Amino acid sequence: MQIPAILGWVLLVAGAWSLVVWPQFLRRVMKDPRARDAAGKATKFLTVHVVLVTISMVLGLATAAIGVAGLLG
Repeated sequence: MQIPAILGWVLLVAGAWSLVVWPQFLRRVMKDPRARDAAGKATKFLTVHVVLVTISMVLGLATAAIGVAGLLG
């Protein structure tokens, strides 16, 4: 395996990791009592975490796509 191929695999695995881990994290955050107020409305705690997960998922997808592009040449 050449060095560029190894880097492509690293990027692909890192991107896949983000796409697997962050949704699980969001599920836990949404079940957290701090996620909603007494009226059931989303709190800043939930909003901040949704933004964090969304950005991380977009970056994970981009990382995986760059890895695939690197592997394909």
